[in-house]
Amino acid sequence: MTDVDYMKIALGLAERGRSTARPNPMVGAVAARGEQILGEGYHVGPGRPHAEVVALDPVSDGDRDVTLYVTLEPCVHTGRTPPCVDLLIKKRVSRAVCAMVDPDQRVFGRGIDRLREENIQVEVGLMEEEARRLNEVYVKHRTTGLPFVTLKLAQTLDGRIATVAGDSKWITSEESRKAAHRMRADVDAVIVGGRTVKADDPRLSVRHVPGDNPVKIVLDSRLEVSEDAQIFRGARLVLAAAEGVSRERKQAVEAAGAHVWETPRDAGRPLLAGVLKRAGSEDLTHVLIEGGGEVAASALREGLVDRLAIFIAPKLLGSGVHSVADLGIDRLSDAVCLEDTAIERIGDDLLYTARVRKT
Repeated sequence: MTDVDYMKIALGLAERGRSTARPNPMVGAVAARGEQILGEGYHVGPGRPHAEVVALDPVSDGDRDVTLYVTLEPCVHTGRTPPCVDLLIKKRVSRAVCAMVDPDQRVFGRGIDRLREENIQVEVGLMEEEARRLNEVYVKHRTTGLPFVTLKLAQTLDGRIATVAGDSKWITSEESRKAAHRMRADVDAVIVGGRTVKADDPRLSVRHVPGDNPVKIVLDSRLEVSEDAQIFRGARLVLAAAEGVSRERKQAVEAAGAHVWETPRDAGRPLLAGVLKRAGSEDLTHVLIEGGGEVAASALREGLVDRLAIFIAPKLLGSGVHSVADLGIDRLSDAVCLEDTAIERIGDDLLYTARVRKT
């Protein structure tokens, strides 16, 4: 067993917290002595023991030659749980191998410094790229204050999300819809436009798979969504309205259970960047934009999208509603470029995923 082997195990453990750890990072840890694994663990979620605590639980205080492999720098501050560095010092761990420094300004190298002050050997950077990709949501939120944004589309092969008459159920297969619900379970909030709510009356809940319902955010400039819409049932609902919205409408939707965020206007609509900033301030670290075409175009034009997930059905309409509205691009050099592309078959559909290249 090499250091790389142990770190691979720790990264695999961290992945288990994907649907539960947020807004905290996914962290995995392995305590080992030579070829022997003494303990392993991962962070389940806020208020639960950190990965280091679980991994070191079977280790006796003062055990010699123990190495702790951890995917993220141990914390040095007190939150819902005590600092993990104190436990490493108490256990007299001889070496700590960290994949990456914690970007949270409350930590950011201070945990590593504290361990070195206690003569614990610390090595940083092993499989750092893999660790940063694993926690890309957490890294973006901690470094920018904004949520990581995934744009999800479900379209025909020729890029339509509905017919001319507005019929959109169901473009993709049941298997694809199940995968889309799994995406909802992995995010903190789902964003749709008010037109989508009026046309489809969606629930935006997690069904078909286990998981918690995300916060529902509807871009509704004048608060025109009916209080009878299904969106008002279930998980927390936010209606993002343009500044200066009718006081009477605001009181009506709040009485029906919605929260109203008033944000700066963009051509009469709530500014999406402002909505995302508010979401980030409320620890909504990963947001899934589900539509419609105008919202998708706005997010892409403003450079707000980090990742795309496009479900493509083997169907052709020839006309209808575009999955992405006009981006206002006249030159090919100004196109939105994608990278790290991948294609997965889901039933008869294809799932195309990619990251938006940042310029």
